[in-house]
Amino acid sequence: MKEEIQPTVPDRSTDPVHPKVIKRSVALLVIVGILFSLLLLRVLILQTVHYDRYQQKVIEQMTTESKVTAKRGNLYDANGVLLATNVTTYRVFISPSSIASAISESAQTGDNVKFDILIAENLSAILDVEYDFVLKQTTYTKYLDRTIEREVSEETADRVRAFVAEYGLQRMVYLEATNTRYYPYASLASHVLGFTGSDGTGLYGLEYYYNTMLAGTNGKYVTARDAQGNEMPYSHKEYIAAQDGYNVNTTIDIYVQSALEEQVKTAYIESSGQNRAAGIVMNVNTGEILGMSVYPDFDLNDPRTLDEQSLLKLAESGYESGSDAYSAMKQELMLSMWSNKAITESYIPGSTFKVITASMALEEAVVSVGESFTCGGSLTVLGHKIHCHKTQGHGTLTFAQGIQQSCNPVLMTMGLRLGTKTFYSYLKSFGYLEKTGVDLPGEGGSLFASAEAFTELDLAIYAFGQNFNVTLLQQITAVSAVANGGYLVKPHLVSSVTDGDGNVIKEYGTTVLRQVVSTKTCQTVSEILEGGVSGNGGAKNAYVAGYRIAAKTGTSEKKNAGSIGRYVCSTVAYAPADNPQYAVIIIVDEPTAGVLYGSTVAAPYVGNVMETILPYLGVEAVYTEQELQKMAIKIPNCINQSGTYAQSVCEGSKYGLTVEFVGDPAGVVIKQYPEKGTVVEKEGGRIVLYTDREAEVETVRVPDVTGMSAVAANQTLINAGFNIRILGTKNYLSGTGATVIAQSVEAGAEVPRGTVIEVTFRYLGDEDYIENEIQQ
Repeated sequence: MKEEIQPTVPDRSTDPVHPKVIKRSVALLVIVGILFSLLLLRVLILQTVHYDRYQQKVIEQMTTESKVTAKRGNLYDANGVLLATNVTTYRVFISPSSIASAISESAQTGDNVKFDILIAENLSAILDVEYDFVLKQTTYTKYLDRTIEREVSEETADRVRAFVAEYGLQRMVYLEATNTRYYPYASLASHVLGFTGSDGTGLYGLEYYYNTMLAGTNGKYVTARDAQGNEMPYSHKEYIAAQDGYNVNTTIDIYVQSALEEQVKTAYIESSGQNRAAGIVMNVNTGEILGMSVYPDFDLNDPRTLDEQSLLKLAESGYESGSDAYSAMKQELMLSMWSNKAITESYIPGSTFKVITASMALEEAVVSVGESFTCGGSLTVLGHKIHCHKTQGHGTLTFAQGIQQSCNPVLMTMGLRLGTKTFYSYLKSFGYLEKTGVDLPGEGGSLFASAEAFTELDLAIYAFGQNFNVTLLQQITAVSAVANGGYLVKPHLVSSVTDGDGNVIKEYGTTVLRQVVSTKTCQTVSEILEGGVSGNGGAKNAYVAGYRIAAKTGTSEKKNAGSIGRYVCSTVAYAPADNPQYAVIIIVDEPTAGVLYGSTVAAPYVGNVMETILPYLGVEAVYTEQELQKMAIKIPNCINQSGTYAQSVCEGSKYGLTVEFVGDPAGVVIKQYPEKGTVVEKEGGRIVLYTDREAEVETVRVPDVTGMSAVAANQTLINAGFNIRILGTKNYLSGTGATVIAQSVEAGAEVPRGTVIEVTFRYLGDEDYIENEIQQ
């Protein structure tokens, strides 16, 4: 048997490595080394050069930043009364990420709680929001914060807290305290104060103009949270305090503002105005605006609700609610409601501008106060016959009477004597060719022919206040320059800005722009204007007993398309005429009821404002003997007094009443008419005293005195056994032309003898209106 021979495997462990293998291995090691070095270098760069950048990215992923809202500054009136402040409300928000995690955890434990549905059902009910809206917010699971509702009240927030506590939803539902703007007086000075948006930023009025001062600087609060939204201890937690806004102290006086608003509203309603009304009260020496009113106004706490007149226009539009046309009209009406008519819109000033023309003429010495003129009812200029408002003519009258009677030919003559260049230069000096610079947004400007195109025909018509437009603020500012002795003063609404501790940050004082005319000229114009109020001028309806009021009324026909045949009625006044301090202007746009003249639509209400605010502002009344004799009195209390004693009191010099008895004059007074405290006119006043318990109250029938002259109505009521209380024109017996336009008790009613009948008088005579037609 042959021996099997096994093959021998050679031992190669000692064989040399092939050079190619060595090269490949070295190359591989080098590559690996380079890659590792690059990796180390990258890590080094990340840890050094770009450390801050990537650390910030990590922080941003691990942290949430909450805004700490600065407290907006307050608005105050001139006496420190709070006009705008902040109240604490809440933002309710949810964390969809946390809700999703809670639902997942609940499913794992077998509880299967549908936290999204639970939250949607309860928050929609508590906050009065749509269920579907809340449920949809829970689906944004990548977010930690989705707002459900803002400006939630404390009471509602407490209900949310109770819901969260009941179901243990502290990681899913949150409340954040925020500041919401609040206006204690709601609609008072709404067009001046303005309002803020949902983010607290000023949108209109002073809130917008002084937003930088009021807003402050927000802070922030940074916290670290895990993937489920839970707050974690973290070294980058940070709190930066907010810097609260400054307080703004206005020149508005709420008493003056309230008085002005009441009269602007009344003037608008009683004349059935169609295009809003406005008024301003200004300190003629400092330019401080004490009151600025536009009616209809709106609620600053609910500024997106239309006023009644706008709602009526929207309802009558015929547009379907919710349609594009309906929404567009609603938005247009809202913007119009918010706009401040006193500064944004311009109007033809009419005869109120004659104050300015008269000042120019006297300053340039082209006329004297006593110079005589003859008005034949018109004046022809460059072949055009321009009518006076009194088409039959005023006849012969002096310059002063021409102003008081608002004679257009007299004023046209003054304009032509001045010449186009001089007249136009005064327009600029009085501030008509530029904005006033008042501290409110959206101020509009005037509309005049250019200096190059200004002809003598333009001059003649401009001289009596027609065919050009100015703003209400421009007009009262120019007239205030005449009132204060000739100085054009910049109007303003803010006196100072202070911090929370009362430290003054900035003050806003009087800015005198220039002197326009001399003090002597102004004194002469004031005397002329005052004579038109206290005497037989066109501004008699602005009369206030005890005060020398300088006033001028104006009426103009609108010239823009779609407004032909509609009028603007206004009156401007200042007082006291011998030491002017305060000016008032009121305008009613498109009145439709009654006599459509500035003397009837606006002048009485300007007078009412003056009567209310002047005593309050410390301007002392100085009565003439005639005024003292006619002053109204309050009926004294005679009940339980002896008739003899009561008679001596009532007939004494203090009251001067005629006393009538029903019963024994020596008996005890058990009843009286009028009742104590009732206001009656002293002249012709009477009181009926009852001492007989068995006697029936004597009644008399009320006569109809509407349409009667002042003297006739007064005598009719007194003869019938009534007392009279004068409303409206107070100097009703000093001249002729005053007419009764209303009485407080209906004619034919049976009332006790001695009852007070309130009677409203107006002068309804000549008016300062120029017919629109200019004949060639």
